Order: sequence, then structure tokens, then C-alpha cells
Amino acid sequence: MTSVDKPTTAPTPTQPADDAKAVTEAALFEAFGGVRGMVETVLPGLLFVTIFTVNKDLHTSAIAALAVSLLLVVVRLVRKDTMKHAFSGVFGVAFGVVFAMMTGNAKDFYLPGMLYTLGLALAYIVTTLCGVPLIGLILGPVFKENLSWRTRNPGRKTAYAKASWAWGLILLAKCAILFPLYWWANTSQLGWVLIALKIPPFLLAVWLTWVFLAKAPAPIDVFAEMEAEEAAEKARKAAAGEA
Repeated sequence: MTSVDKPTTAPTPTQPADDAKAVTEAALFEAFGGVRGMVETVLPGLLFVTIFTVNKDLHTSAIAALAVSLLLVVVRLVRKDTMKHAFSGVFGVAFGVVFAMMTGNAKDFYLPGMLYTLGLALAYIVTTLCGVPLIGLILGPVFKENLSWRTRNPGRKTAYAKASWAWGLILLAKCAILFPLYWWANTSQLGWVLIALKIPPFLLAVWLTWVFLAKAPAPIDVFAEMEAEEAAEKARKAAAGEA
């Protein structure tokens, strides 16, 4: 049984409460892209709906949205920044552009993203019901705890479960608003509502995640544990060789 999986008593926090909250804040900021990630998420869709509202031209709107997504990737490449958020934005916009061009319906630019949101909501809920909350799988490596929270840190597992429920239900509520609009509203109405719902639900989910994790036990740094075990093993071998 590895150090990651073996059960143990509740971990003793290694940091003061304020430090733990700061670490949680930094980890969430890194995992979800921060302010820049939010801008990169909103900007292509905002450009699409703005141009389409003005001239009703699907091709111009789609090309502009895709162009700004690619520009954001280029900027990150030049600055040698993390690429995951920019690339995910490009793929999302590209799917929307392709889908809308194939159907000729401008509203279909939004459909892949809406389906992704629905799938993600269900993933949060299903994984939590299965005892492996998705938010824990996302944040575990960020906190250097991997899956140790599953068997060694029950308080943290509970916090991850609460956070995953929050994400799942918030995203489901967002879908409950958007999918009826997809059928009943025009492209501009759907687009503006979707833009309005980009940031507030996301911020609410991130804030709730922070609240749950800030009150949870400190993460167990399994990487530090493995390094300590390796150092101890080397010391034992060295001592045995000298003997």
C-alpha cells in the first residue's frame, strides 16, 4: 500500500488558518484561470453577439470570434504563459463556428458550449454520487495531494463533495435558463443572456469552493511525503553500507 492510499488519522494542519486560506485562494486562481481566464472565456462570444446584433452576418461574426480566440493564444505563446485556458477557448469557439456554419443557424454557435456545460454539470453530480467528486480530481494535483483526500483526509473529501454539488447545481440552473432560450429566443437575445451568465455563476461556484475548502483540513502533500521517504531510504542504505 502506497503512502498515497494508506489510511491514517486525521492530518495535523501544517499551516495557520490564514495561510491555508491564502494557499486555497492561489490554487483556485491557478486552476480556473483567474481574471485573464475569464476575459478569454467571455471575449469571443461577446464579439460574436455584438457583431451579429449589428449586421446579422453569421460569417463575419464567426470569423471575428475565432480570430480573437487565436489572437489570445498567440499572445500567451509570445508571453510564454500557461496555454490550457486559451486553447480550451479556441477549441470551444472553433466547434461553435463549425456547427453554426454547417447548419446555417447562428444560434448553433452557442450550442456546443451549452452541451458542454450540461455535460460538465452532470459530471460533477455523477462523480460526487460515485464518491470521487470531480472538483477533487481537478484540484488534487494543484494542492499536491493527488487522491490522498479519498482515504486519508475525510474532511477534505467532504469539502470536495460539497463543492462539486455546488458546481453541478449551479451549472444545471444555468442550463435550465439557456436551453429554453435556444428554442424560443432569437440569436441576439440568447447571446446576450449567455454573456450575462458567463461570469456570475462561475464566480459563485468558485467562491463556494473557496468557502468549503477554507474550512476543510489542510491538504496532505504526498509529493513531500514521497521525497521524505526516499531520503530516509537513502539514509538507511548509507548507514547500512558504512556498517
